[in-house]
Amino acid sequence: MKKIAIACDHAGFDYKESIKKHLQANFEVKDFGTYSKDAVDYPDFVHPTATSVENGESDFGILICGSGQGVSITANKHQQIRCALCWMPELAELARKHNNANMIAIPARFIAQELAVEIIEKFLGTDFEGGRHENRVNKIPFC
Repeated sequence: MKKIAIACDHAGFDYKESIKKHLQANFEVKDFGTYSKDAVDYPDFVHPTATSVENGESDFGILICGSGQGVSITANKHQQIRCALCWMPELAELARKHNNANMIAIPARFIAQELAVEIIEKFLGTDFEGGRHENRVNKIPFC
């Protein structure tokens, strides 16, 4: 069973709870927080989630905040993370197919929960194509 790491800030809390319940039928889900709608600093939750994916404890990661930007920027500071900010299923599909993204960032203030679930399902259900994309992805880590 694939392992999914999930985290959010206060703006993404309701989405995280809904997405987590949806995923638990088919995946092992580890919740890295936050655990309420109280204001928090998202890096405190993103770094442990990204580390879980980076070191192989989790197969994929899902991050949710108001815009998706802050969590994506933070996750991508990790050398082995390729976190894609997605607001439509087609972006999630291409992020997996062409970029071998291993984390996804969802903008809770800009899309409906139902669309967020659809995007995540597309992300988790799409394989990396490899081929010509493999060489490009291998060039991403810089130092």
